[in-house]
Amino acid sequence: MKRFALSVGVLLLLVSRYSAANHDDFSWHGFIAQGLTSSTDSNYITTGDEITTELTEIGINGSYVINPSLSVSGQLVYLDGGNRFRQGGRLDYLFLDWRITRLFDWQVNVHLGRYKNRHWWYSATQDVPQTRPSISLPQSIYYDGNRDLALSSDGIALQSTKTSNSGTWEVRWSYGRSPLAREDTEKLLSPQAQGRVKQDFTHQFSTYWQPQSMHWQLGFSLLQSEFTYNPAARDILLNGKSGIDRLTLAARYDSENWELTMELLRDRLMYEGDFTQGITLDVDKTGEGGYLQWRYFLQNNLTGLVRFDTYDVDRHDRHGDQLVFNPFGAIPEHYGYMDTLTVGMSWDIMANLRLSGEFSRTHGAGRLTAVVFPDALVYARPYWNAWSLQLMYWF
Repeated sequence: MKRFALSVGVLLLLVSRYSAANHDDFSWHGFIAQGLTSSTDSNYITTGDEITTELTEIGINGSYVINPSLSVSGQLVYLDGGNRFRQGGRLDYLFLDWRITRLFDWQVNVHLGRYKNRHWWYSATQDVPQTRPSISLPQSIYYDGNRDLALSSDGIALQSTKTSNSGTWEVRWSYGRSPLAREDTEKLLSPQAQGRVKQDFTHQFSTYWQPQSMHWQLGFSLLQSEFTYNPAARDILLNGKSGIDRLTLAARYDSENWELTMELLRDRLMYEGDFTQGITLDVDKTGEGGYLQWRYFLQNNLTGLVRFDTYDVDRHDRHGDQLVFNPFGAIPEHYGYMDTLTVGMSWDIMANLRLSGEFSRTHGAGRLTAVVFPDALVYARPYWNAWSLQLMYWF
């Protein structure tokens, strides 16, 4: 709470500087999105099958240009997404952007502070509703439970771009860590865990290439991150460490009337810990998944979407048969995978007003929560549905 109050103060300071500065040096924007949503036969969004208004996104962002090579940007948001992520306000990002003079034909920018993750297709735009292709992003890559963790980190990031006869190259690197709230510990481990999970670091690299006069773009990204568990005085977990190594491959084709997007990932998950029950956990498994998404621009203000998203928690147990042998209790096999088919439509009523709707049919629940403790599982039947309708306004 103190960190959030400090963040509000910093952004208010930027606004006060605006009143005394050249208006061209300061810009600010905002958005308000509200909708109706429900998940049936699953507690993914709602507990039970009721229809809820827990689909709220309110944000304000601003940028202040200090000089031609230095600026500062930040964003505050309030989110209510039901069970998908933590409700409340947060500082999405606040960083200093240093534009370095062209270096060996590369344009280089250095970001210091709480920088945005720009390593995946939608990682830098998932925080603004009107910049996403759909209300909910594909969970294989953009897992809702890790929304804050994946969006930004505290540290340093480098963005570099080069355009030549071979096309446009984008190379990005970042190193930092993200603060985790108490609710994040419960989602990652169990409501019974009384301590806190802390991210030790996250190290990422990515590169993307688009040929000249071509409509397609290719890229890949690498991620390495480690976490430590700090137990409470009375706790079920005495100690714990975990790590993740991720490889993501990406491709996109843009036509005049349609767009085809794909991302594939391989996650190596490692965790170990000692528990009060005398159990020592030492796990090393690799998950795989990805999505294929097609968007068709029916008119200038009407866009349709079809997407297939898939994820397997363990590539050596794609049907979840081994989950029955979980040391903390048997887990239903459908928590070992998750396949989702989504259809959606967006209608731009005005230049800054959009109505979006989508429906998803899902088989499995492997991406709803961390599959370690049975008591932490988000309830879901083998087959379940979710739908959302959201009105977005931005300025």
